[in-house]
Amino acid sequence: MQQHSQHSSPAPSVVPPESAVRRPRRRAGAAKRITGALTSLVAVVGLSSLASPGAHAAENPYERGPAPTTSSIEALRGPYSVSQTTISSLSVSGFGGGTVYYPTSTADGTFGAVVVSPGYTGTQSSISWLGARLASQGFVVLTIDTLTTLDQPDSRGRQLLAALDHLTQRSSVRARIDSSRLAVMGHSMGGGGSLEAAKSRPSLQAAIPLTPWNLDKSWPEVRTPTLIFGADGDTIAPVSSHSEPFYGSLPSSTDKAYLELNNASHFTPNSSDTTIAKYSISWLKRFVDNDTRYEQFLCPLPRPSLTIEEYRGNCPHTS
Repeated sequence: MQQHSQHSSPAPSVVPPESAVRRPRRRAGAAKRITGALTSLVAVVGLSSLASPGAHAAENPYERGPAPTTSSIEALRGPYSVSQTTISSLSVSGFGGGTVYYPTSTADGTFGAVVVSPGYTGTQSSISWLGARLASQGFVVLTIDTLTTLDQPDSRGRQLLAALDHLTQRSSVRARIDSSRLAVMGHSMGGGGSLEAAKSRPSLQAAIPLTPWNLDKSWPEVRTPTLIFGADGDTIAPVSSHSEPFYGSLPSSTDKAYLELNNASHFTPNSSDTTIAKYSISWLKRFVDNDTRYEQFLCPLPRPSLTIEEYRGNCPHTS
């Protein structure tokens, strides 16, 4: 197992709890002049803090689902019931068709969307486990087949974007999607393709390459928040020549993270994996939904564990 130095972000500044903040006393005359204003302010704050959970959602219109817990993001299924539909390769251009997984209910409005590409020689079946798992957390997810199983990363990047365009413009679920909140994922060459897609379309809200492979090692053009998964036992796309240089080349101004899976191989993302799901959900929620409730799972940076060999990253930038 490879050993790597742990990179940590600067410690966040400590903000004392509200109850510990002391304001200097004002003279009686000054107090009278501001009494009315303070009373109004307290009333507004009180109403906000006592309001229903919908009040928080009103502040962030993209927020979906209940407040997360460790168990909720590690669960095989999230709070949403999921339906699915097939997109035939004969009905699309630019990619090889696929399967759409989506929240059945429309009560919460539209959702962000994620397209996932398989790797070299793989089909959508190799990454299908991500479909319902991510959709049940409040996303529309399309797992695709590529035009041929031998397509290279640049082609897979274009196919990811073609699939997003089909999903948001022509698919039967397009009315369920917020077309401004889109993300890409992919395994192996599909992971390399997700970097290509993010480079080509900076408006993407998130990219998650899974044990990615690409001959291009440098990605300074990427502005999309990117979470890269490497595997310590990967002999096909060794982290030293793929995931690590990919991560290192991303600009420091970009929200980015690198999670190296412990006791894992290049093909670990092809099977249901709690660590991949947990941090992918957290990343998508934070950057596609702007949901800061999930920031707790990304910052402080996760520590090495039985499943995490190493984690590097910067804490999410506040917008």
